[in-house]
Amino acid sequence: MKRNDIILIGILLVIAVGAFFYFNNNRKEGDKVVVTIDGKFYKEFPLNKDIETDIEVPGGGSNHLVIKDGYADVTAASCPDELCVHQKSIHSVKESIICLPNKVVVEIKGDAESELDGVAN
Repeated sequence: MKRNDIILIGILLVIAVGAFFYFNNNRKEGDKVVVTIDGKFYKEFPLNKDIETDIEVPGGGSNHLVIKDGYADVTAASCPDELCVHQKSIHSVKESIICLPNKVVVEIKGDAESELDGVAN
């Protein structure tokens, strides 16, 4: 490796670290949890209250939603793969937990929407 290669790698590393911190610090805290089933509004919950509830899916099936300490998490599901159970807890605007077999989407919303989209956020 030549000197210019090392400089280029250093510059790219600084840009990547800067972008990481910029995107992580621009997250907005949400204030409500919106649940949709098959694209239709189901219920809305405040994020600042501790709540445990079952989301009953038409045609059978359910997801267990826990809101605690400002975080929302799906802790149990009737779907076979339970991928939604293994997703991390969410608390920032536009973060979501999705259960494809049950067609359930749990999303964080807030009054102050983030400037970033769901992918960058």
